[in-house]
Amino acid sequence: MNLYRIIPILLILFILGCKKEDDTVLPSNPTTEPPNTNTGTPTIIPTGDEQYLNLNSDFIFDQEKLHTFELVIPPDALAKIDADPSAEEYVEAMLIFEGDTLSPIGVRYKGSVGAFVNCLSGVNWANPSGYKTCTKLSMKVKINWEGSEYKFYGLNKLQFHSQNLDDSQMRERLGYWLFRNMGVPAPRSVHARLMINGEYSGLYALTEQIDGRFAKYNFDDDDGNVYKEVWPLNMDGQAFSNETYIKALKTNEDENPSVDIMKNFAQAIADADESDIQSTIAQSMNIDEILSYWVVDRMIRHDDGPYHWYCNGGDCSNHNYYWYEEPTNKKLHLIPWDLDNAFENIIFDANPVTPVADDWGETTNNCQPFANGFFGSQQWSASCDKLTAGWVSFEEEYEQLKIEFKEGPFSEAQVNQLLDTWSEQIRAATIEAREKHGDAISLATWENALNSLKNQVNHARNQ
Repeated sequence: MNLYRIIPILLILFILGCKKEDDTVLPSNPTTEPPNTNTGTPTIIPTGDEQYLNLNSDFIFDQEKLHTFELVIPPDALAKIDADPSAEEYVEAMLIFEGDTLSPIGVRYKGSVGAFVNCLSGVNWANPSGYKTCTKLSMKVKINWEGSEYKFYGLNKLQFHSQNLDDSQMRERLGYWLFRNMGVPAPRSVHARLMINGEYSGLYALTEQIDGRFAKYNFDDDDGNVYKEVWPLNMDGQAFSNETYIKALKTNEDENPSVDIMKNFAQAIADADESDIQSTIAQSMNIDEILSYWVVDRMIRHDDGPYHWYCNGGDCSNHNYYWYEEPTNKKLHLIPWDLDNAFENIIFDANPVTPVADDWGETTNNCQPFANGFFGSQQWSASCDKLTAGWVSFEEEYEQLKIEFKEGPFSEAQVNQLLDTWSEQIRAATIEAREKHGDAISLATWENALNSLKNQVNHARNQ
């Protein structure tokens, strides 16, 4: 540990721990207001010359760099979130990056069931609870904390994914890269070193938040709705109520939102018959883009994504995706999410929870729910969904895009070159994590997992 780095952080922590009204913090920014007496976190007012205010998010998601981010969390606040990570409650903290200090910002742990598996003290992995037991947990940093209008390299939020279920530490980054290089709007992802209160926590996947800033980066028509995990149709082939779509909004939700574009699209699909389903879809979606989505999704076996319909009590739905709708041209875009379980079911169903029974376009049990997988969990065939069945009907286009994918982004030379380059980028950080923390992956485990990932990709390519 560099003493010139650790001493200022320890000083900050000491000051935060004292929580006196007249305390001030002495990092690089010249204007500092007294700390909030409830949190001990100071308010640092930027001058406007800071790098994070003048460069865009390409700096953060530069594939050629391994950045280090430092969080300074008051000890009481850290103890609070460590005691119950699954509550996903924000606390105030500070972010130090490239010589600039942002304060206050919000910090919390994040994740669904998979993100907390074997990392909380509770005994039921399907219902995460209890205190933190792993060194790393996925974290979200909220730059626009308490209504702050400052952007961090054009971003409102940062997401650090722990990769605890991925010994290769590559599935997320590679998966999103493949989607983007097939023309699918998808989050950018890179690796990052994360320091917490002066101590190296480990190597994380820094993955872009799907929100209004994502829309502005990826679309010219950028003021539309972002929805999380709401499918246009229910399993009965009917459009949902307006309230259901509104509940899923991640942008514009506080501005008397209209969900007419999504609702009208859903109703048009519900009303379409087999002879006009393709033209109905083409009116609202870029066909090459959506078929490319499914080519990548099925080749990398993103079995915990929208092709997997989980059932509970007869009601079935899917998850791990977003939608973006362009407000002017009324085009909809499906956006992939949560790829930490991708690739693992390519050769055999290694994950007992996620396997999908059907190949692309297949259906099982006459479109009634059925048991599948090690646990016999209920699922429903995706191609029984009318919209998915419409995409499946573009057979020639799908097969042509599959060839382009195999010969292009998914080629052996391309994937191996990426994995080799990224491996060298994170090797030292991986070794460092193991030296610091006994629950970090060993070098041998990581290298074996990388080789397994390459084998999985080769197997998928040759099918």
